Amino acid sequence: MTRQIAVVAFAQSDHRRTTDELSEVEMLMPVLHEVLARTGLKTADIGFTCSGSSDYLAGRAFSFTMTLDGVGAWPPISESHVEMDGAFALYEAWSKLLTGDADTALVYAYGKSSPGSLRDVLTRQLDPYYLAPLWPDSVALAALQAQALLDAGDTDEHALAAIGARSRAAATANPHAQLRGPVPRGDHLVRPLRTGDCPPIGDGAAAVILAAGDRARQLCARPAWIRGLDHRIEPHSLGARDLTDSPSTRLAAERAGAFERPVDTAELHAPFSSQEVVLRKALRLGEEVVVNPSGGALAANPVMATGLIRIGEAAARIHRGASDRALAHATSGPCLQQNLVAVLEGDPR
Repeated sequence: MTRQIAVVAFAQSDHRRTTDELSEVEMLMPVLHEVLARTGLKTADIGFTCSGSSDYLAGRAFSFTMTLDGVGAWPPISESHVEMDGAFALYEAWSKLLTGDADTALVYAYGKSSPGSLRDVLTRQLDPYYLAPLWPDSVALAALQAQALLDAGDTDEHALAAIGARSRAAATANPHAQLRGPVPRGDHLVRPLRTGDCPPIGDGAAAVILAAGDRARQLCARPAWIRGLDHRIEPHSLGARDLTDSPSTRLAAERAGAFERPVDTAELHAPFSSQEVVLRKALRLGEEVVVNPSGGALAANPVMATGLIRIGEAAARIHRGASDRALAHATSGPCLQQNLVAVLEGDPR
């Protein structure tokens, strides 16, 4: 890469169980105002805008066009959208800036999971011929993965409980998290997963601003430079995969340069405690790495924004000097089907 791109600002909403009184636009607008204010930019200063969301959550087609009211699409702007987590929208924006077509980009994502049955909605991600007609929900599929890990001896229920407890304890310092502090492990939701092993259902939004080269240094005292970014996918059929491993995460990390030098922080998009076990192994993370200091997806899981938040949280730690080299991971689909890995670094102190 001949052009250096950095995350220069990050903002997110307070993630809540329900936001019945707010539309998607009303939920998103304060986040957009905050992220722009952090840089002093106006909408007219943004060279490219890209968003991530899901029409299935909103229950209507082309729902993302409504949120453009919050961005301001007149005079005409250069804009795109992905029907994915906002982390994948960031990948598109990063690619756009690498071409030199723009110097700044606004990336945002949002999701309201509260209006419907999220477990049923997510079945629409499945293979439409063999799996989707059976309606296996997202928690049941995650439980299959967790049981495979237990059967392989990679973890046990006490270790999974410890992951959930650590994540919620870390979220105590995160004012945006939905769940903070001691959270009861609860009863089995789908064996072997208990309530404490699963993410909360909630609504939220997030946004980041990317900038290139000297522009990034003008907008941020310590930019979080994207040293590498890659995403890969597993076979669509769950029966063709080893659910105890994630080769796509490993390959994405390798291509992003994650294994070239150690990282000090990792923000992992692991909606279920068992998935952190898989990701730690695939990413070769030792105990010295601080994992999900924000609390991760177990503390707040606004679907379609959670992955972008992982990148934003990792970047924010670099901005404030709490990290020098961080890894951020995002996923989409059942049992870690699609995986994106970003490596972020700050300038030497």
